[in-house]
Amino acid sequence: MPSPFVIEAGKFIKQQKMTIAFAESATAGRLAAEFSLTENSGDILIGGLVCYDACIKEDILGIEKSFLEEYTPESAEVTKAMAVQLRAFIKSDIQIAVTGLTTPGGSETVQKPVGTIFIHILIGESSIALRKVFEGSPEQIVMQAIDLIEKTITAELKQRSV
Repeated sequence: MPSPFVIEAGKFIKQQKMTIAFAESATAGRLAAEFSLTENSGDILIGGLVCYDACIKEDILGIEKSFLEEYTPESAEVTKAMAVQLRAFIKSDIQIAVTGLTTPGGSETVQKPVGTIFIHILIGESSIALRKVFEGSPEQIVMQAIDLIEKTITAELKQRSV
């Protein structure tokens, strides 16, 4: 069962007659999977791309290798580029991109420890960038990131409907 935050976000997306798509690295498809379990999934979920390895970010989304090397595949800059490229790749009203470090072995540093998640949300002309360091197991980190995304989407859509 999806979290209450995913269910609420799904309801708001449907109320706004909007659709959503994902480019997922750190969450590896879990975000789209959570949405697929909501009662509104058929009305709102367009699809997603799991781009866990940098080669997918490069080969499918068209992010330049030099850009990935300069900023690292897990960075705010690459996450924004993923959201922007997703918009051209999958037509939807909301684009969400997620990168980050749920386990050791990526581009972690003292400034970017394991648990760091980068999120970029595009809703119309709005561009929302989030960076958060979560603690816990890889699954806990992913689920906390998903809840943050859904809370952010819901807050943005509530603000728009006022």
